[in-house]
Amino acid sequence: MKVMLVDDSRTIRNIQKNILGRLGYEDIIEAADGVEGIAKLKSENPELVLLDWNMPNMDGLTFLKTIRGEGIKTPVIMCTTEAEKSRVVQAIQAGANNYVVKPFSTETMAEKIEQTLSRIAANA
Repeated sequence: MKVMLVDDSRTIRNIQKNILGRLGYEDIIEAADGVEGIAKLKSENPELVLLDWNMPNMDGLTFLKTIRGEGIKTPVIMCTTEAEKSRVVQAIQAGANNYVVKPFSTETMAEKIEQTLSRIAANA
């Protein structure tokens, strides 16, 4: 499965790549902000997006609203330090399929990916 990481921190993307690699996901695309992420989403067609909230040029919430407004249904898991309940609700309302708070473990990421993909399969 092809996974796209959209995060302005190269360090965070490297941590996510290591976690995904441990889970068997090796086809990874990276984007440093929402603008680059949208371009790569359209050209690379990933099957899952791990999305940061706070980024320059275009933040994660704007990215989500933009792709959902264009009818793109690729599953998105918000991966962010924004843990307040109102922020979680805001992300879900904007079209996020799931939400995980940084820092997260390999086990937590595995659980969130499994939950997300199971829900999508059940609704297909």
